[in-house]
Amino acid sequence: MLGTLCSLITALTCVTGVTVVTQKPVVTVRRGETATMDCNLGTDTGYTARWYKQVPGGVPQYVLKFHHSHSSVTYGSGFSSPKFTSTHQSKTDYRLIINNVEETDSAVYYCSTYDGSVNEHVFGQGTKLIVTGSTLPAPVLTIYPPSRNELQSNKATLVCLVSVSQMSMGFADVIWMASGIPVTSGVSTSTAVQQPDKSFQISSYLAIETSDWNQDKVYTCKVSVGSSASEKIIKKSDCGTEE
Repeated sequence: MLGTLCSLITALTCVTGVTVVTQKPVVTVRRGETATMDCNLGTDTGYTARWYKQVPGGVPQYVLKFHHSHSSVTYGSGFSSPKFTSTHQSKTDYRLIINNVEETDSAVYYCSTYDGSVNEHVFGQGTKLIVTGSTLPAPVLTIYPPSRNELQSNKATLVCLVSVSQMSMGFADVIWMASGIPVTSGVSTSTAVQQPDKSFQISSYLAIETSDWNQDKVYTCKVSVGSSASEKIIKKSDCGTEE
């Protein structure tokens, strides 16, 4: 069931139908505050608005469902009032409310409804809820240069490993720059993976031209979440002999 749900969220966030579910990409709050996440269903389908929680590297969990005609919220296993609740502003606008948030509430929350016109469950793109403490530790970055074998070809790869200590940091954004200019082509970044020590690790890769590396071009890996950010640079002349 959980595997099917994972596949549904991946496949249906881009379903083309009458219903288009819209969510705000990111909400950041401090521990102890109230988090609110809005969802617009686009049209009144007559079905409930459902919410799912997915932590980095985890499977989606069903949180609750609510319809504007209902007098109460129906909860999934492990979720209850007054911590979690839902309201509506109209027949198409719904809100998930999480009271007294903790860092363990950091996750992506997906809003979903059923579209009878295409007989499909339709999901929004999800809202990243980032819960921070009084201070947010900066990510620890390590950049690895291309290997000697790679440099024998026209293409090479830079690797940026990001280590973060809090779950909220599992939603860090990784940006690559070449000579100070943001790069999007050739970038591949993994989702956060929890380590045995409860920290999270993100791996980001940048494919580059060997000729650019040999010209000593400066590459930067920059990682940010909320107001906390770290960056590290690398260039050929700083690396010595590649292994």
